[in-house]
Amino acid sequence: MDAWHLSKRLAAVANFVPDGARLADIGSDHAYLPANLLLNNQISFAIAGEVAPGPLANVKSEVQRHRLGDRLIPRLADGLAAIETDDLIDTVVIAGMGGRLICQILTDGQLETKRYHRLVLQPNIDVDLVRTWLSENGYRLVDEAVVADEGHYYEILVAEPGNVTYSARELQFGPYHLTEPSAAWTEKWQREANRIESIMKNLETADKTDTEAYQSYQHELQTIMEALVYASR
Repeated sequence: MDAWHLSKRLAAVANFVPDGARLADIGSDHAYLPANLLLNNQISFAIAGEVAPGPLANVKSEVQRHRLGDRLIPRLADGLAAIETDDLIDTVVIAGMGGRLICQILTDGQLETKRYHRLVLQPNIDVDLVRTWLSENGYRLVDEAVVADEGHYYEILVAEPGNVTYSARELQFGPYHLTEPSAAWTEKWQREANRIESIMKNLETADKTDTEAYQSYQHELQTIMEALVYASR
């Protein structure tokens, strides 16, 4: 993949990076995202943080190939430790990781008096945990999106400083999705409902409807169907 041509997932993430931002892309993976934004003059400066020498070498190669050495700085560091005060970073992207890892990176790098102007987060799993972390640590969601890319559904959370408390349903399904559901969001959860129904039918065939697992799936399916009905009002 060339920096000029982002995947659908990364292109969707890029859409939420403000024009002129000073960006830190944590776990940058070849620096495709910041390189693309710089080459298209959408941001002014970027840090590409990697925790291991191998991925950092990929970032350096991308920087050299596109002659971005003065505007895209590779850093070998753990999470938000890649950001230095003089960088004047206002926007942080953490994409393509598990939700628990994203929460850990945010927790480890949190400064009591520092709130970035914008966080753009794309957890592959455990999206509800990331929403919970944001709510508990002085950030509010300002937008959400779901993008379908090569058979997978990816959720993107966009947060800015603020204090909001979300309901359990909002934490699991997303407050913006529940009020303005996109086709991709609906497809994602309908597919999950279908998957659970298939598992339940197998358990029914095996005469295991009185098991804890069956009851758990039953509750999970009911929760999803109620969210789909709520969002379609």
